[in-house]
Amino acid sequence: MTQQETTYTTRRQYLDAIAATRDSRMQWWREARFGMFVHLGLYSVLGRHEWAMATECIPAAEYECLADDFHPKPGCAQEWARLAKASGMKYMVFTTKHHEGYCLWDSKQTDFNSFQSGPKRDLVAEYVEACRAEGLRVGLYYSLMDWHHSDGGACLVDPNARRRFLDYSRALVRELMSNYGKIDILWYDVPNPLANAEGWESDALNQMVRSLQPDILINNRSQLDEDFATPEGKVVAENDGIGRGWEACMTFNHESWGYMHGVEIDAFRCRDILKMLATACQDGGNLLLNIGPLPDGSVPPDAVEPLQATGRWLERHGEAVYGGLDPAGAFLQFPVRVSRKGSSVYVWRIVWAGTEQGLGGYQTPLERVTCVTTGEKVDFTQEGSRILLKNLPQICPDKEASLAVFKLEFPQPPEYRWAPTTPALSALW
Repeated sequence: MTQQETTYTTRRQYLDAIAATRDSRMQWWREARFGMFVHLGLYSVLGRHEWAMATECIPAAEYECLADDFHPKPGCAQEWARLAKASGMKYMVFTTKHHEGYCLWDSKQTDFNSFQSGPKRDLVAEYVEACRAEGLRVGLYYSLMDWHHSDGGACLVDPNARRRFLDYSRALVRELMSNYGKIDILWYDVPNPLANAEGWESDALNQMVRSLQPDILINNRSQLDEDFATPEGKVVAENDGIGRGWEACMTFNHESWGYMHGVEIDAFRCRDILKMLATACQDGGNLLLNIGPLPDGSVPPDAVEPLQATGRWLERHGEAVYGGLDPAGAFLQFPVRVSRKGSSVYVWRIVWAGTEQGLGGYQTPLERVTCVTTGEKVDFTQEGSRILLKNLPQICPDKEASLAVFKLEFPQPPEYRWAPTTPALSALW
């Protein structure tokens, strides 16, 4: 290790150092809010779930043969990046090595990679280039777990195997952090079979990463909290109160992260995507939405139209999503979501329930309301902490997802304090 990699002699020193720069490093990420996850690997050829090697007990030698049929078409990364941009996404995260152990770059640590077999191309390099061509931030996913490496399981019980496997893993991560210019996100996954950060030597690993990429954001799956949490399969806030972020990762068809034939029936609609994004914005998090490309690298057809529609919706309503959102501070607001930016509150009306919309809890006098969807002024009354938007159209004016947004403008960041209005309600709190 270099001297630069051993600057911090204790975990406390390391955590304090990254905390000191976290706000500046995370500013772009917090303003972006929406990104694309891309899962591609040999499992895409099988089309039976990305965990097929493990769940079906496929021997490593048999699994390796899948590389003979793994031929993502040239230009597939540009297809993903163009769709991400058209969808209103601001960054991407790509699976450089999933649990199967197959590296999608020209690694010098193993021949089990896409440069030595399969497409015989550096797919990570193509992905990074495509992101930059579309102005998207670059994220690299790396699974710590490895079913292919001979020490990937033995490292749990054999100290010599553990040393070899940790050295191998660190060398792979070093290549990813060294060979592609600036990397914005390192997205670790599944720290099995080792039980904790000490087992993985995560402190030293991540210090090496930061010595090569000082501005990088790192998630919490190397068993160190680092910069952001990653709730999976649910859009639920995981705030820790000390400045870290959270990012809900969701996959397009609910069932698998890699390509799987026959899951089209479960694909998200534009409206589904926007409801998840609304929840993330209200609770101060990001949404990372996954596609699992076909074996040839094509975007699944069931993902294209919903994502394009989401992009069209965001072109009109993006001010409720992007930029420096503040904690909304609102709760018990049904059937709406709320995001806030400074002294403006954005009310996402999820269900178009008639010509009036009530909001409770805002103590600050409201100055004006406009419908972001149409640009029209909205009538309202305010009595105490109760606001009532009035004379709304009978039918939702948004044609993409039947989800309209209202902008409430206050003279200052509004005070929000929900207060029960009857003894029966008071008894509940």
